[in-house]
Amino acid sequence: MLKSQDVFVLLKLVARGNRSWTYPALAAELGMSASEVHAAIKRATEAGLFLSAKRTVNRSALLEFLVHGMKYAFPAARTSLTRGMPTSHAAAPLKAHFRGSLDLPPVWPDPEGEVRGEGVEPLYRSVPYAARADARLYEWLALVDAVRLGRAREREIAVRELRSRLG
Repeated sequence: MLKSQDVFVLLKLVARGNRSWTYPALAAELGMSASEVHAAIKRATEAGLFLSAKRTVNRSALLEFLVHGMKYAFPAARTSLTRGMPTSHAAAPLKAHFRGSLDLPPVWPDPEGEVRGEGVEPLYRSVPYAARADARLYEWLALVDAVRLGRAREREIAVRELRSRLG
């Protein structure tokens, strides 16, 4: 059975592009242990989201899961007002579409965050750490959060962006 950190690992692989990787290097970049990354890849392979023979993400299967399964398998839990790192429509690439909103922005709770907003539990506890170090990963995670917790328009734009990136 998939865990939310499995999607986190797959998104990191997609964000890396075709660059080669090792379990320890990937673990360091994600703030996870190598054994957690290995277990995530194993579960993703069993689910058909990772092609182990090619050591690559099954992009079409991942797209289908992100669009149709994420909000049901891993719904976003909202928390209280907190300081953190913007996500969903409050982060790139979606924030350009939603300027001037009076709502508090959704944020991953993070003591190093500079934005005050409505807390949203990330896919994995080290998401803010990994997103700060990798702008491309940050965008992927924000798009996935828009699917997980966004309103209809936010989800629609996020899905369109995911399709264009994974298509």
